[in-house]
Amino acid sequence: MTKYYSVFVHEVLGNIVIRSNDKGVTALCIGEELVIENDEIKNQGWALTAKQQLEEYFKGERQTFNLPLCIEKGTLFQREVWNALSKIPYGSVWSYSDIAAEVQRPKAVRAVGGANRANPLPIIIPCHRVIGKDASLTGYAGNKIHQKELLLIVEGLTVQNGTVKI
Repeated sequence: MTKYYSVFVHEVLGNIVIRSNDKGVTALCIGEELVIENDEIKNQGWALTAKQQLEEYFKGERQTFNLPLCIEKGTLFQREVWNALSKIPYGSVWSYSDIAAEVQRPKAVRAVGGANRANPLPIIIPCHRVIGKDASLTGYAGNKIHQKELLLIVEGLTVQNGTVKI
């Protein structure tokens, strides 16, 4: 199966690498987290479509992504969490507790955080829309809170002193 990639450069987030295969988008990495292999082709297939849709998202022209996703890994629990994340509307936030309740595991708040961290398609599967119960910005891809803040601002939310103003 041929894999394609596309590199999209955002002025604040930096490199966004998108990978896809003939079935859909397989990964999106912000920064230099994904090693690009020499035999891969730039700007082809679903990666190119995803790149175009991300550009529209950052311009405020797109609120949802219309892409086939081909998630190649993840436990059943992680996939349930990623499905729940996809239900969070553009410009809205849910808490980790809300997601735990949505997947019918109300005590699994920390595990929800772990599933968010393992999300292979951030932005497209909007893990940035998950905040602490007190409206604070908490972990995003480990230590990338500034990215979470930027993405929430793109969606029209107000973030002040590390807290979303609801």
